[in-house]
Amino acid sequence: MSPILLGVIPFGMIAGVAGVENGMTVLEACAFSLITFAGASQIAALDLLGSGAAVSVAVLTATVINLRFLMFSAAMAPHLQTQSLAGRLLSSYILTDHAYAVANARYVTGPPPRDKARYYLGAAVIFWVTWQLSTLAGALLGQGIPEAIPLAFAVPLSFLALMMPALTNLPAVTAAVVGGAVAVTLVGAPGNLGMLLGALLGTTAGFLHQRYRSWRAEA
Repeated sequence: MSPILLGVIPFGMIAGVAGVENGMTVLEACAFSLITFAGASQIAALDLLGSGAAVSVAVLTATVINLRFLMFSAAMAPHLQTQSLAGRLLSSYILTDHAYAVANARYVTGPPPRDKARYYLGAAVIFWVTWQLSTLAGALLGQGIPEAIPLAFAVPLSFLALMMPALTNLPAVTAAVVGGAVAVTLVGAPGNLGMLLGALLGTTAGFLHQRYRSWRAEA
């Protein structure tokens, strides 16, 4: 997780800055981060609330942005089925793109850890702690961060650092290229629809490529 956290720190600081810039106190910004813990959708909801949008609109927007976690949680469920209900609830609360990718890659491509749940929690909890501390730092600094420091640039960098180790075969590259192209093309789509469609079409393209390779190998 260490290389990924280098990009998460400025990402979390952006969330803290967004809270105080939209009228929250430091305590409120940190409480909002603890309750929502939702990255991009957290920032989107803060901007909407700060601009006077209804709470229902902010909740709906955050929900649409986070629909990808339906796929993530479905993929993680078989690996965490030995957890208690409380353990599964905790795991769902701290689920992030980064923790999912790190844990799932270990489950699929290498010898699985002896305790899959603890391995996942190790990745997810360290992310959660880093995010909350970064949000606190951003809220304390507020607008005092110079504009010359490109905090926002660290957001895509953290996801690139997450993606590159997973590109181990051509179907994975196909999925990344198709998903990225769709997301960039539809970047202005309402409700962050481009990201959702990019994830769905990229996954489909990678799956079809893998099926084609299997068919060629059997022919």
